[in-house]
Amino acid sequence: MMTRPAERASRLPLFGGSAAYVRSWANFWQVWWAHTAGVAAIDSTRLDRFVALVQFAREHSPLYREMYRSVPSNVSAPHALPVVTKHALMARFDEWVTDTAIRRTNIDAFLADRTHIGDRYLGRYIVWKSSGSTGEPGIFVQDGDALAVYDALIAVQLAGANLAGKCVAGLFKGGRAALIAATGDHFASIASWERVCRSGPGLAARGFSIMEPLDRLVAEINAFAPVYLASYPTMLTLLAEERVAGRLRVAPAIVWSGGEFLAPAAHAELEHAFDCPVLNEYGASECMSIAFGCREGWLHVNADWVMLEPVDASYRPTALGQISHTVLLTNLANRIQPVIRYDLGDAVVANPEPCGCGNPLPAIRVEGRREDVVTMSASDGRRIRLLPMALTTTVEEAADVHRFQIVQSRDTTLMLRFDIAGVERKQAAFRSAAHALHDYLKRQGVAHSHVSLDERLPIPDRRTGKLRQVVVELGIEASDDPDMTPQSPRRLPRSGPARNRLDTRTRARGLHDRH
Repeated sequence: MMTRPAERASRLPLFGGSAAYVRSWANFWQVWWAHTAGVAAIDSTRLDRFVALVQFAREHSPLYREMYRSVPSNVSAPHALPVVTKHALMARFDEWVTDTAIRRTNIDAFLADRTHIGDRYLGRYIVWKSSGSTGEPGIFVQDGDALAVYDALIAVQLAGANLAGKCVAGLFKGGRAALIAATGDHFASIASWERVCRSGPGLAARGFSIMEPLDRLVAEINAFAPVYLASYPTMLTLLAEERVAGRLRVAPAIVWSGGEFLAPAAHAELEHAFDCPVLNEYGASECMSIAFGCREGWLHVNADWVMLEPVDASYRPTALGQISHTVLLTNLANRIQPVIRYDLGDAVVANPEPCGCGNPLPAIRVEGRREDVVTMSASDGRRIRLLPMALTTTVEEAADVHRFQIVQSRDTTLMLRFDIAGVERKQAAFRSAAHALHDYLKRQGVAHSHVSLDERLPIPDRRTGKLRQVVVELGIEASDDPDMTPQSPRRLPRSGPARNRLDTRTRARGLHDRH
């Protein structure tokens, strides 16, 4: 759901009962009908939902009412509406939401208590937050109708991929489901997962933390023996290598990948290693199910419930086949917190040709941030691979910062760059982050580590202009001068035979989910 776990999330579809179960199945048949009826039906359905959402937002959200004051009442195309950003929406959160019972003060109190992860806010809403890699965390509220749509979209994709038999086979093998994600806060992946677990008390599902050392995590997964496995591509890559080596002894029926970029070659290697289908989903905290992967390596947009507009830096449409600067998202499923022409921050390429898989839905590839996997040495000489998601989560939770960059400059050295005003605040953030990183690295078995402060601001990727939060640049030196231009780095060589097999460079965005 490529946004960091967030920021992009994984869920088991359509487990649970009562009204939520009925809503999911009702939406399943709506989505199924739209997809089988063809492009014209999808376009018509999307337009009807867009017009209705805009009208609803105008009537029930004070913020949108103000923004749309000069917009004609009969809007039928998105380009007639202004673009919104996370910063602008979060700054006026209480005026953004359409339920007056939702207030930023009490929702902040709810999120501050991590025992509430997966609980229903006000008894009816699931709430999660993004990691804030673009500078500020977002808070996103979902009602039962939106969640039912997300579940239905996944169920239709499973049916369309002819994987219903695999799902049933997994149930006969015990039906255990495992999510490996960032579990320490109200991120989309774990909040959504807990929601599913609690709606079906008999469901054998468990969440595992990406912060665990790999050997301990493998032992815990072996003991649980899941037949459904969901995580980020980086984590799945490590687990695939453990399975090839014989240390991970599970035989999943289906593997679910989301929250980060999954390269086609890595997708094929994962399927070979796990000996089962690997499903690839693109989602975000702002919209849990945006697109679904196909055998050709494209992501097909759920165009009956989602609108995506690839645009340049001035918010003008980009041509098919060209990399966009960002993409504007409209989530047609969520009326509680309308997301309309929202700058998502991802660079995408729209397929200019009909997809070879035969799916008529619009197809894209996400070219956004791709993080490096840091590799360090253990005391016995083993090479320990450190997930970018785990490293960034460690810094965020310890220092309460969101605009930063972790750079591996030597085998044993990590440099931290912060976008923080004020020397004292930066030094305090560095001390907290460095202490937490040392503890994390020690738990992972790293023999020797050094964390230094680089006074430069985080440096965007030269090609995309996007900030990559975890970068490997061997040989680069820390600077005392915030204006110093970095020297040309030497890229980290891949080490070990398994490293040559599986490409683990990722786009850290959320199983998010941005968490």
